[in-house]
Amino acid sequence: MTTTPTQQAPADSAALAEHIEELGDKLARVRESIGQVIFGQQEVVDQTLITLLAGGHALLIGVPGLAKTRLVETLGAVFGLEDKRVQCTPDLMPADILGSEVLEEGESGRRSFRFIPGPVFCQLLMADEINRASPRTQSALLQAMQEHRITVAGHGHDLPRPFHVLATQNPLEQEGTYPLPEAQLDRFLLEIDVGYPELDAERRILLETTGPEQANAEAVMDANELMEVQRLVRRVPVGESVVEAILAIVRNGRPVTSDLEEVRSQVAWGPGPRASQALMLAVRARALIDGRFSPSVEDVVHLAGPVLRHRMALSFAARADGVTLDHIIAHLTAPYG
Repeated sequence: MTTTPTQQAPADSAALAEHIEELGDKLARVRESIGQVIFGQQEVVDQTLITLLAGGHALLIGVPGLAKTRLVETLGAVFGLEDKRVQCTPDLMPADILGSEVLEEGESGRRSFRFIPGPVFCQLLMADEINRASPRTQSALLQAMQEHRITVAGHGHDLPRPFHVLATQNPLEQEGTYPLPEAQLDRFLLEIDVGYPELDAERRILLETTGPEQANAEAVMDANELMEVQRLVRRVPVGESVVEAILAIVRNGRPVTSDLEEVRSQVAWGPGPRASQALMLAVRARALIDGRFSPSVEDVVHLAGPVLRHRMALSFAARADGVTLDHIIAHLTAPYG
């Protein structure tokens, strides 16, 4: 018996349901462990978890001081990942991230090159304030993010598995920032907006982070378990209505194929097929986090913004008129809201 990509054989479905139930309990403990360190920001935490479970990279955007760095460190501890941090500055060079070859002389007097790995050789790389690095250095991460390997001096080097980049970015209107190139933006599964905490969450932050002791997150999973979950995400069945919603929203976001006048007149360029792939993986991961056996159209609507915002650009006239990408995405998702 053969199955379509959106269906599972009965025996496989029973085993998959059992795995999802077991995973739901473990992900609940993951959330609880993160909640001991990160207060409020539940949507930000969930979207970051979606990124990791889907096997992707995330771009966290917000002003300084909103615990973006703390969140990445906490995720490394909870998932048992080897994490490293790079503080991006205008003088940071590609070799400072990737590594370099140095000429060494042995005891025999023979000289040879030895590769010294950079911080990219880890399982969870935090690129802090990535848009403060020069475009050349930003582009150094492109191959690593897409292929999970790098090339230095003509030699390829595989990166550890799993490999995730969680980059933080300051709003572009702040001084000393460089816009990320479109090709690199497309490599991020989600763009996650980090806003100010609610009053109750900020009160808790004030009380619990200024005392003599601070809580630490506990490890709940390890790298092998995370990769097993990532494989499970790709097995989650997706209904035809969800597939059609993803295709309609993404294709309507392109001026050349859109049925919407707002898109044709106000969007300079729209999302490519990688956006559809990202949205498919993200809705599957969101269903798993919520303990559901398959995603819904509501998941598609909920994640359309984080998936599409960094994969679209407004025309100059639209920006001058005060149009935002959130307005455009709201039009794209309106038929399914």
